[in-house]
Amino acid sequence: MQGTKNLTEGPIKKQLFNLALPIMGTSFIQMAYSITDMAWVGRLGSEAVAAVGAVGILTWMTSSISYLNKVGSEVSVAQSIGAQEAEEARNFASHNLTIALIISICWGLLLFALAHPVIGFFKLDAAISAHAVSYLRIISTAFPFVLLSAACTGIYNAAGLSKIPFYVSGSGLIMNMILDPLFIFGFGMGTDGAACATWLSEATVLAIFIYYLKKRYKLFGGFSFFVRLKSRYSKRIFQLGLPVAMLNSLFAVINLMMARTASTYGGHIGLMTLTAGGQIEALAWNTSQGFSTALSTFVAQNYAARKKERVLGAYHTTLKMTAILGVFCTLLFVFFGSELFSLIVPEKAAYEAGGIFLRIDGYSMIFMMLEITMQGLFYGTGRTVPPAIISITFNSLRIPMAIGLTAMGLGIAGVWWAISISSMLKGIVLFAWFRILQKKIL
Repeated sequence: MQGTKNLTEGPIKKQLFNLALPIMGTSFIQMAYSITDMAWVGRLGSEAVAAVGAVGILTWMTSSISYLNKVGSEVSVAQSIGAQEAEEARNFASHNLTIALIISICWGLLLFALAHPVIGFFKLDAAISAHAVSYLRIISTAFPFVLLSAACTGIYNAAGLSKIPFYVSGSGLIMNMILDPLFIFGFGMGTDGAACATWLSEATVLAIFIYYLKKRYKLFGGFSFFVRLKSRYSKRIFQLGLPVAMLNSLFAVINLMMARTASTYGGHIGLMTLTAGGQIEALAWNTSQGFSTALSTFVAQNYAARKKERVLGAYHTTLKMTAILGVFCTLLFVFFGSELFSLIVPEKAAYEAGGIFLRIDGYSMIFMMLEITMQGLFYGTGRTVPPAIISITFNSLRIPMAIGLTAMGLGIAGVWWAISISSMLKGIVLFAWFRILQKKIL
Protein backbone atom coordinates (compact mmCIF):
# COMPACT_ATOMS: atom_id res chain seq x y z
CA MET A 1 0.00 0.00 0.00
CA GLN A 2 1.45 3.37 -1.03
CA GLY A 3 3.52 5.17 1.62
CA THR A 4 3.14 2.53 4.35
CA LYS A 5 5.27 -0.16 6.01
CA ASN A 6 4.28 -3.83 6.08
CA LEU A 7 4.72 -5.19 9.62
CA THR A 8 3.38 -8.66 8.87
CA GLU A 9 6.78 -9.94 7.72
CA GLY A 10 10.34 -9.57 8.95
CA PRO A 11 12.20 -9.60 12.32
CA ILE A 12 9.81 -8.80 15.17
CA LYS A 13 12.27 -7.21 17.62
CA LYS A 14 13.81 -4.92 15.01
CA GLN A 15 10.41 -3.79 13.76
CA LEU A 16 9.20 -3.08 17.31
CA PHE A 17 12.27 -1.01 18.10
CA ASN A 18 12.05 0.86 14.81
CA LEU A 19 8.44 1.73 15.65
CA ALA A 20 8.84 2.30 19.39
CA LEU A 21 11.89 4.56 19.50
CA PRO A 22 10.41 7.40 17.40
CA ILE A 23 7.08 7.05 19.24
CA MET A 24 8.89 7.31 22.58
CA GLY A 25 10.78 10.29 21.26
CA THR A 26 7.52 11.92 20.19
CA SER A 27 5.99 11.21 23.62
CA PHE A 28 9.03 12.69 25.36
CA ILE A 29 8.81 15.74 23.15
CA GLN A 30 5.12 16.24 23.96
CA MET A 31 5.91 15.80 27.66
CA ALA A 32 8.87 18.16 27.34
CA TYR A 33 6.49 21.01 26.44
CA SER A 34 5.06 20.85 29.97
CA ILE A 35 8.41 20.16 31.64
CA THR A 36 10.02 23.07 29.79
CA ASP A 37 7.20 25.35 30.96
CA MET A 38 7.50 23.98 34.51
CA ALA A 39 11.29 24.36 34.57
CA TRP A 40 11.23 27.99 33.45
CA VAL A 41 8.16 28.90 35.49
CA GLY A 42 9.82 27.17 38.47
CA ARG A 43 12.32 30.03 38.45
CA LEU A 44 9.38 32.32 39.26
CA GLY A 45 8.61 30.28 42.42
CA SER A 46 6.38 27.45 43.64
CA GLU A 47 3.23 29.61 43.45
CA ALA A 48 3.72 30.13 39.70
CA VAL A 49 4.28 26.38 39.29
CA ALA A 50 1.02 25.74 41.17
CA ALA A 51 -0.86 28.05 38.76
CA VAL A 52 0.55 26.33 35.67
CA GLY A 53 0.11 22.92 37.30
CA ALA A 54 -3.60 23.53 37.92
CA VAL A 55 -4.07 24.20 34.20
CA GLY A 56 -1.74 21.29 33.42
CA ILE A 57 -4.36 18.90 34.76
CA LEU A 58 -6.87 20.38 32.29
CA THR A 59 -4.42 20.12 29.39
CA TRP A 60 -3.87 16.52 30.49
CA MET A 61 -7.62 16.04 30.15
CA THR A 62 -7.37 17.54 26.65
CA SER A 63 -4.62 15.09 25.75
CA SER A 64 -6.85 12.32 27.11
CA ILE A 65 -9.69 13.40 24.82
CA SER A 66 -7.27 13.38 21.89
CA TYR A 67 -6.81 9.62 22.39
CA LEU A 68 -10.21 9.11 20.77
CA ASN A 69 -8.73 9.98 17.40
CA LYS A 70 -5.13 9.02 18.08
CA VAL A 71 -6.07 5.44 19.00
CA GLY A 72 -8.94 5.56 16.51
CA SER A 73 -6.41 6.32 13.79
CA GLU A 74 -3.77 3.87 14.97
CA VAL A 75 -6.12 0.89 15.07
CA SER A 76 -8.64 1.59 12.28
CA VAL A 77 -6.03 2.72 9.75
CA ALA A 78 -3.52 0.01 10.73
CA GLN A 79 -6.12 -2.76 10.42
CA SER A 80 -7.14 -1.39 7.01
CA ILE A 81 -3.49 -1.48 5.94
CA GLY A 82 -3.08 -5.04 7.24
CA ALA A 83 -6.16 -6.08 5.27
CA GLN A 84 -4.81 -4.31 2.13
CA GLU A 85 -7.82 -1.94 1.91
CA ALA A 86 -6.42 1.44 0.83
CA GLU A 87 -9.80 3.14 0.38
CA GLU A 88 -10.81 2.19 3.91
CA ALA A 89 -7.54 3.59 5.26
CA ARG A 90 -8.18 6.90 3.48
CA ASN A 91 -11.74 7.14 4.79
CA PHE A 92 -10.73 6.36 8.37
CA ALA A 93 -7.93 8.94 8.21
CA SER A 94 -10.30 11.66 6.96
CA HIS A 95 -12.97 10.84 9.53
CA ASN A 96 -10.50 10.90 12.42
CA LEU A 97 -9.31 14.39 11.45
CA THR A 98 -12.86 15.72 11.04
CA ILE A 99 -14.01 14.36 14.40
CA ALA A 100 -10.88 15.74 16.10
CA LEU A 101 -11.59 19.25 14.78
CA ILE A 102 -15.22 19.24 15.95
CA ILE A 103 -14.40 17.98 19.44
CA SER A 104 -11.46 20.36 19.92
CA ILE A 105 -13.47 23.47 19.06
CA CYS A 106 -16.30 22.52 21.44
CA TRP A 107 -13.93 21.62 24.28
CA GLY A 108 -11.77 24.73 23.85
CA LEU A 109 -14.79 27.07 23.89
CA LEU A 110 -16.16 25.36 27.00
CA LEU A 111 -12.97 25.80 29.05
CA PHE A 112 -12.47 29.37 27.81
CA ALA A 113 -15.98 30.34 28.93
CA LEU A 114 -15.82 28.50 32.26
CA ALA A 115 -12.21 29.35 33.18
CA HIS A 116 -13.06 31.12 36.46
CA PRO A 117 -15.28 28.43 38.04
CA VAL A 118 -13.00 25.64 36.80
CA ILE A 119 -9.88 27.17 38.38
CA GLY A 120 -11.90 28.07 41.47
CA PHE A 121 -12.32 24.35 42.10
CA PHE A 122 -8.71 24.17 43.36
CA LYS A 123 -9.35 26.78 46.07
CA LEU A 124 -6.03 28.53 45.48
CA ASP A 125 -5.11 32.03 46.64
CA ALA A 126 -6.65 34.80 44.54
CA ALA A 127 -3.34 35.84 42.95
CA ILE A 128 -2.47 32.27 41.90
CA SER A 129 -6.00 31.71 40.57
CA ALA A 130 -5.82 34.87 38.44
CA HIS A 131 -2.62 33.67 36.77
CA ALA A 132 -4.15 30.22 36.21
CA VAL A 133 -7.31 31.64 34.58
CA SER A 134 -5.29 33.78 32.17
CA TYR A 135 -3.01 30.84 31.32
CA LEU A 136 -6.01 28.55 30.70
CA ARG A 137 -7.75 30.98 28.37
CA ILE A 138 -4.66 31.28 26.17
CA ILE A 139 -4.00 27.54 26.10
CA SER A 140 -7.64 26.59 25.38
CA THR A 141 -7.54 28.37 22.01
CA ALA A 142 -4.70 26.01 20.97
CA PHE A 143 -6.72 22.81 21.55
CA PRO A 144 -7.59 22.34 17.83
CA PHE A 145 -3.84 22.23 17.12
CA VAL A 146 -3.35 19.61 19.83
CA LEU A 147 -6.18 17.25 18.81
CA LEU A 148 -5.51 17.48 15.07
CA SER A 149 -1.80 16.83 15.62
CA ALA A 150 -2.65 13.78 17.74
CA ALA A 151 -4.83 12.40 14.94
CA CYS A 152 -2.03 13.01 12.41
CA THR A 153 0.39 11.21 14.73
CA GLY A 154 -1.97 8.23 14.93
CA ILE A 155 -2.28 8.06 11.14
CA TYR A 156 1.49 8.01 10.64
CA ASN A 157 1.98 5.47 13.45
CA ALA A 158 -0.60 3.20 11.82
CA ALA A 159 1.33 3.40 8.57
CA GLY A 160 4.52 2.32 10.37
CA LEU A 161 6.06 5.76 9.81
CA SER A 162 6.52 6.80 13.44
CA LYS A 163 9.69 8.78 12.66
CA ILE A 164 7.68 11.53 10.96
CA PRO A 165 5.68 12.55 14.09
CA PHE A 166 8.97 12.46 16.00
CA TYR A 167 10.62 14.93 13.64
CA VAL A 168 7.55 17.16 13.46
CA SER A 169 7.03 17.26 17.24
CA GLY A 170 10.76 17.81 17.72
CA SER A 171 10.54 20.98 15.64
CA GLY A 172 7.77 22.27 17.90
CA LEU A 173 9.74 21.47 21.05
CA ILE A 174 12.83 23.32 19.84
CA MET A 175 10.64 26.31 19.11
CA ASN A 176 9.03 26.07 22.57
CA MET A 177 12.42 25.87 24.31
CA ILE A 178 13.54 29.03 22.52
CA LEU A 179 10.30 30.98 23.04
CA ASP A 180 9.71 30.07 26.73
CA PRO A 181 12.52 32.15 28.29
CA LEU A 182 11.98 34.88 25.69
CA PHE A 183 8.29 35.31 26.51
CA ILE A 184 8.50 34.58 30.26
CA PHE A 185 11.53 36.71 31.11
CA GLY A 186 12.52 38.65 27.98
CA PHE A 187 9.05 40.12 27.44
CA GLY A 188 8.23 39.96 31.16
CA MET A 189 4.98 38.03 30.55
CA GLY A 190 5.45 35.47 33.34
CA THR A 191 3.06 32.51 33.19
CA ASP A 192 1.18 34.07 30.25
CA GLY A 193 4.45 34.00 28.35
CA ALA A 194 4.73 30.25 28.86
CA ALA A 195 1.19 29.85 27.48
CA CYS A 196 1.94 31.98 24.39
CA ALA A 197 5.14 30.03 23.69
CA THR A 198 3.24 26.74 23.84
CA TRP A 199 0.43 28.13 21.63
CA LEU A 200 2.85 29.15 18.88
CA SER A 201 4.73 25.84 19.09
CA GLU A 202 1.58 23.72 18.85
CA ALA A 203 0.38 25.78 15.87
CA THR A 204 3.73 25.22 14.17
CA VAL A 205 3.53 21.45 14.70
CA LEU A 206 0.12 21.26 13.03
CA ALA A 207 1.29 23.44 10.12
CA ILE A 208 4.21 21.07 9.50
CA PHE A 209 1.90 18.03 9.66
CA ILE A 210 -0.37 19.64 7.06
CA TYR A 211 2.63 20.30 4.82
CA TYR A 212 3.82 16.69 5.13
CA LEU A 213 0.40 15.18 4.43
CA LYS A 214 -0.43 17.47 1.53
CA LYS A 215 2.95 18.01 -0.12
CA ARG A 216 5.88 16.04 1.26
CA TYR A 217 4.74 12.53 2.16
CA LYS A 218 1.25 11.70 0.92
CA LEU A 219 -0.23 8.56 2.45
CA PHE A 220 -2.50 6.14 0.58
CA GLY A 221 -2.19 8.32 -2.52
CA GLY A 222 -3.60 11.32 -0.64
CA PHE A 223 -6.88 11.86 1.23
CA SER A 224 -9.23 14.69 2.21
CA PHE A 225 -8.60 16.30 5.58
CA PHE A 226 -12.23 17.02 6.36
CA VAL A 227 -15.28 15.16 5.06
CA ARG A 228 -18.98 14.78 5.70
CA LEU A 229 -19.15 12.15 8.43
CA LYS A 230 -20.55 8.71 7.60
CA SER A 231 -21.96 6.60 10.41
CA ARG A 232 -20.07 3.42 9.49
CA TYR A 233 -16.64 5.01 9.90
CA SER A 234 -17.58 7.30 12.78
CA LYS A 235 -19.11 4.43 14.73
CA ARG A 236 -16.01 2.28 14.33
CA ILE A 237 -13.72 5.14 15.40
CA PHE A 238 -15.80 5.76 18.53
CA GLN A 239 -15.88 2.02 19.28
CA LEU A 240 -12.09 1.92 19.20
CA GLY A 241 -11.13 5.30 20.61
CA LEU A 242 -13.92 6.29 22.99
CA PRO A 243 -13.12 3.72 25.72
CA VAL A 244 -9.47 4.84 25.69
CA ALA A 245 -10.40 8.53 25.70
CA MET A 246 -12.91 7.96 28.49
CA LEU A 247 -10.53 6.04 30.71
CA ASN A 248 -7.81 8.66 30.25
CA SER A 249 -10.29 11.50 30.74
CA LEU A 250 -11.65 9.91 33.88
CA PHE A 251 -8.07 9.48 35.03
CA ALA A 252 -7.61 13.23 34.54
CA VAL A 253 -10.85 13.99 36.40
CA ILE A 254 -9.72 11.78 39.28
CA ASN A 255 -6.38 13.54 39.24
CA LEU A 256 -8.34 16.79 39.45
CA MET A 257 -9.98 15.51 42.63
CA MET A 258 -6.62 14.29 43.93
CA ALA A 259 -5.16 17.72 43.22
CA ARG A 260 -7.85 19.34 45.33
CA THR A 261 -7.14 16.84 48.13
CA ALA A 262 -3.42 17.58 47.85
CA SER A 263 -4.16 21.31 47.96
CA THR A 264 -6.38 20.81 51.04
CA TYR A 265 -3.73 18.90 52.99
CA GLY A 266 -0.58 20.51 51.60
CA GLY A 267 -1.55 23.95 50.30
CA HIS A 268 0.04 25.16 47.08
CA ILE A 269 3.11 23.01 47.83
CA GLY A 270 0.89 19.91 47.82
CA LEU A 271 -0.70 20.88 44.49
CA MET A 272 2.69 21.76 43.04
CA THR A 273 4.13 18.41 44.17
CA LEU A 274 1.34 16.43 42.51
CA THR A 275 1.45 18.30 39.21
CA ALA A 276 5.24 18.66 38.86
CA GLY A 277 5.75 15.12 40.19
CA GLY A 278 3.29 13.86 37.60
CA GLN A 279 5.40 15.46 34.88
CA ILE A 280 8.49 13.62 36.16
CA GLU A 281 6.55 10.35 36.41
CA ALA A 282 5.65 10.90 32.76
CA LEU A 283 9.30 10.12 31.95
CA ALA A 284 8.50 6.51 32.79
CA TRP A 285 4.93 6.58 31.51
CA ASN A 286 5.82 7.96 28.09
CA THR A 287 8.68 5.53 27.60
CA SER A 288 6.44 2.53 28.24
CA GLN A 289 3.67 4.18 26.20
CA GLY A 290 6.03 4.27 23.24
CA PHE A 291 6.50 0.50 23.40
CA SER A 292 2.78 0.04 23.98
CA THR A 293 1.81 2.10 20.94
CA ALA A 294 4.35 0.24 18.80
CA LEU A 295 2.93 -3.04 20.09
CA SER A 296 -0.62 -1.87 19.31
CA THR A 297 0.27 -0.97 15.70
CA PHE A 298 2.25 -4.19 15.20
CA VAL A 299 -0.52 -6.34 16.69
CA ALA A 300 -3.24 -4.54 14.67
CA GLN A 301 -1.57 -5.31 11.34
CA ASN A 302 -0.65 -8.90 12.22
CA TYR A 303 -3.96 -9.66 13.93
CA ALA A 304 -5.83 -8.50 10.82
CA ALA A 305 -3.47 -10.64 8.70
CA ARG A 306 -4.17 -13.61 11.04
CA LYS A 307 -0.50 -14.03 12.00
CA LYS A 308 -1.07 -14.70 15.68
CA GLU A 309 2.35 -16.23 16.34
CA ARG A 310 3.88 -12.83 15.48
CA VAL A 311 1.42 -11.15 17.86
CA LEU A 312 2.59 -13.35 20.74
CA GLY A 313 6.23 -12.85 19.83
CA ALA A 314 5.84 -9.07 19.89
CA TYR A 315 3.95 -9.22 23.20
CA HIS A 316 6.69 -11.23 24.94
CA THR A 317 9.44 -8.99 23.56
CA THR A 318 7.67 -5.82 24.72
CA LEU A 319 7.00 -7.30 28.16
CA LYS A 320 10.72 -7.96 28.70
CA MET A 321 11.74 -4.47 27.61
CA THR A 322 9.20 -2.67 29.79
CA ALA A 323 10.09 -4.84 32.82
CA ILE A 324 13.72 -3.70 32.60
CA LEU A 325 12.56 -0.11 32.27
CA GLY A 326 10.28 -0.46 35.30
CA VAL A 327 13.11 -1.65 37.54
CA PHE A 328 15.32 1.24 36.41
CA CYS A 329 12.62 3.84 37.12
CA THR A 330 11.93 2.37 40.55
CA LEU A 331 15.60 2.69 41.52
CA LEU A 332 15.79 6.24 40.11
CA PHE A 333 12.67 7.53 41.87
CA VAL A 334 13.24 5.79 45.21
CA PHE A 335 16.90 6.74 45.67
CA PHE A 336 17.24 10.00 43.70
CA GLY A 337 13.74 11.51 43.86
CA SER A 338 14.67 14.80 45.56
CA GLU A 339 17.60 15.41 43.22
CA LEU A 340 15.40 14.74 40.20
CA PHE A 341 12.65 17.04 41.47
CA SER A 342 15.10 19.88 42.16
CA LEU A 343 15.84 20.08 38.43
CA ILE A 344 12.25 21.29 37.92
CA VAL A 345 11.69 23.40 41.05
CA PRO A 346 14.91 24.44 42.87
CA GLU A 347 13.05 25.69 45.97
CA LYS A 348 14.09 23.52 48.95
CA ALA A 349 10.63 22.97 50.45
CA ALA A 350 9.37 22.01 47.00
CA TYR A 351 12.00 19.43 46.06
CA GLU A 352 11.97 17.84 49.52
CA ALA A 353 8.19 17.35 49.24
CA GLY A 354 8.65 16.12 45.67
CA GLY A 355 11.24 13.58 46.76
CA ILE A 356 8.73 11.96 49.13
CA PHE A 357 6.16 11.75 46.32
CA LEU A 358 8.61 10.14 43.87
CA ARG A 359 9.86 7.62 46.44
CA ILE A 360 6.34 6.37 47.20
CA ASP A 361 5.30 6.46 43.54
CA GLY A 362 8.49 4.68 42.53
CA TYR A 363 7.40 1.40 44.10
CA SER A 364 4.60 1.10 41.52
CA MET A 365 6.67 1.69 38.39
CA ILE A 366 7.03 -1.90 37.19
CA PHE A 367 3.27 -2.46 37.66
CA MET A 368 2.49 0.69 35.69
CA MET A 369 4.72 -0.61 32.87
CA LEU A 370 2.84 -3.91 32.95
CA GLU A 371 -0.54 -2.18 32.69
CA ILE A 372 0.51 -0.01 29.73
CA THR A 373 2.01 -2.99 27.87
CA MET A 374 -1.21 -4.95 28.29
CA GLN A 375 -3.18 -1.95 27.02
CA GLY A 376 -1.18 -2.01 23.78
CA LEU A 377 -1.92 -5.70 23.29
CA PHE A 378 -5.66 -5.29 23.92
CA TYR A 379 -5.88 -2.18 21.69
CA GLY A 380 -4.16 -3.92 18.78
CA THR A 381 -6.78 -6.69 18.78
CA GLY A 382 -9.56 -4.07 18.80
CA ARG A 383 -10.53 -4.81 22.44
CA THR A 384 -10.31 -1.40 24.10
CA VAL A 385 -12.98 -2.05 26.75
CA PRO A 386 -11.09 -4.31 29.24
CA PRO A 387 -8.29 -1.76 29.87
CA ALA A 388 -10.95 0.93 30.26
CA ILE A 389 -12.83 -1.06 32.91
CA ILE A 390 -9.67 -1.78 34.90
CA SER A 391 -8.41 1.79 34.71
CA ILE A 392 -11.78 3.33 35.61
CA THR A 393 -12.30 0.97 38.54
CA PHE A 394 -8.94 1.35 40.24
CA ASN A 395 -8.39 5.01 39.41
CA SER A 396 -11.79 5.72 41.00
CA LEU A 397 -10.60 3.99 44.16
CA ARG A 398 -7.84 6.58 44.53
CA ILE A 399 -10.18 9.19 45.97
CA PRO A 400 -11.65 7.14 48.88
CA MET A 401 -8.21 5.56 49.46
CA ALA A 402 -6.61 9.00 49.70
CA ILE A 403 -9.28 10.26 52.09
CA GLY A 404 -8.98 7.13 54.23
CA LEU A 405 -5.18 7.10 54.37
CA THR A 406 -4.93 10.80 55.20
CA ALA A 407 -7.54 10.32 57.95
CA MET A 408 -5.37 7.52 59.39
CA GLY A 409 -2.66 10.09 60.07
CA LEU A 410 -0.49 9.77 56.95
CA GLY A 411 -1.29 13.34 55.90
CA ILE A 412 -0.31 14.31 52.36
CA ALA A 413 1.68 11.06 52.03
CA GLY A 414 -1.67 9.22 52.14
CA VAL A 415 -2.54 10.82 48.78
CA TRP A 416 0.75 9.58 47.31
CA TRP A 417 0.21 6.03 48.64
CA ALA A 418 -3.30 5.94 47.14
CA ILE A 419 -1.76 6.70 43.73
CA SER A 420 0.97 4.08 44.12
CA ILE A 421 -1.24 1.23 45.41
CA SER A 422 -3.88 1.73 42.71
CA SER A 423 -1.19 1.58 40.00
CA MET A 424 0.03 -1.73 41.38
CA LEU A 425 -3.48 -3.18 41.33
CA LYS A 426 -4.17 -2.04 37.75
CA GLY A 427 -1.11 -3.82 36.37
CA ILE A 428 -1.79 -7.07 38.22
CA VAL A 429 -5.50 -7.30 37.37
CA LEU A 430 -5.14 -6.38 33.67
CA PHE A 431 -2.39 -8.98 33.23
CA ALA A 432 -4.60 -11.60 34.90
CA TRP A 433 -7.52 -10.63 32.63
CA PHE A 434 -5.47 -11.22 29.50
CA ARG A 435 -4.22 -14.59 30.76
CA ILE A 436 -7.83 -15.68 31.28
CA LEU A 437 -8.86 -14.55 27.77
CA GLN A 438 -5.63 -15.45 25.96
CA LYS A 439 -6.87 -18.63 24.23
CA LYS A 440 -10.05 -16.86 23.07
CA ILE A 441 -8.18 -13.85 21.71
CA LEU A 442 -5.18 -15.63 20.24
